[in-house]
Amino acid sequence: MGIDPISSNLLNSMASNMNVGAKIGTALLSKQLDMQEDLGAGMVKMMEHSVNSTLGSNFDMSV
Repeated sequence: MGIDPISSNLLNSMASNMNVGAKIGTALLSKQLDMQEDLGAGMVKMMEHSVNSTLGSNFDMSV
């Protein structure tokens, strides 16, 4: 007694769908990680600029 063709096809289809779902999930997590790294780099740059005491201390104003 083997697995009937309908059950076999159903199992193959389910396994394929799970594989596609896993690949999509991995791609989304990778994209989110890239975005977080970019945000972190921006935060570091902003903090580096904030400790520069001369940045923004001089400006010209005309009234």
